[in-house]
Amino acid sequence: MKQELINYILHLADNALILGQRNAEWCGHGPVLEQDIAMTNISLDLIGQARNFYQYAASLLGEGATEDTLAYLRTEREFRNCLLVEQHNGDWGQTLLRQFLISNFQQLLYTALQTHKDRQLAAIAEKSLKEVTYHLRWSSEWVIRLGDGTRESHERMLKAIDTLWRYTGELFEPAAYETACVQDGTAVSLATIKDEWQHKTGEVFSEAGLPVPENIFMLTGGKMGKHTEQMGYILAELQYLQRAYPNAQW
Repeated sequence: MKQELINYILHLADNALILGQRNAEWCGHGPVLEQDIAMTNISLDLIGQARNFYQYAASLLGEGATEDTLAYLRTEREFRNCLLVEQHNGDWGQTLLRQFLISNFQQLLYTALQTHKDRQLAAIAEKSLKEVTYHLRWSSEWVIRLGDGTRESHERMLKAIDTLWRYTGELFEPAAYETACVQDGTAVSLATIKDEWQHKTGEVFSEAGLPVPENIFMLTGGKMGKHTEQMGYILAELQYLQRAYPNAQW
């Protein structure tokens, strides 16, 4: 059971770290300065959440594990993040849609996780929830603004949906370690938050004048370490310094 819990914590941490790394690619490249700073701050929030999860996982692992070894010294197949968070940024609309889809999920997940019996996980979820609630509000406002904006912004959001929707099914497809932790009372049953996620997504899409896709084939595997080709490029950049200069310190 201990290993299943560690894998679950790493899954939560990896989602936050990889999305934070992706969002950070916008630093200095945002459409306007205010939103560039907003995106950078969201990246910092996510990386901070990842640190909290990694620290907890490291304490359970022992044997010299640290937040740094878990972030920088694991291979691609050892990462447990969903495929959605590793997808390329695309344009501003695609980045915002990706953020909305995952923030909607995280907000529901962390809310439920607060009441579960693992007090450390509950505390991390409670601390992260205020940040994630802001991420959800900010990204949903942008999805509405772009979807209900100009013809070009609307078409770009349609393209973003076509690109990203196929990865949303994995959010609610439990891995074996999630199922084990649910049975033990240390994880959230994804079935309990799926309807709320769909409802919120439908509300925002409706206000934005965007369709909710139906009968789409879903791609999965990230939770079990089977990633898209983009993951290797992310880790090559993220882990470069530690790989090139082992044990380097400031």
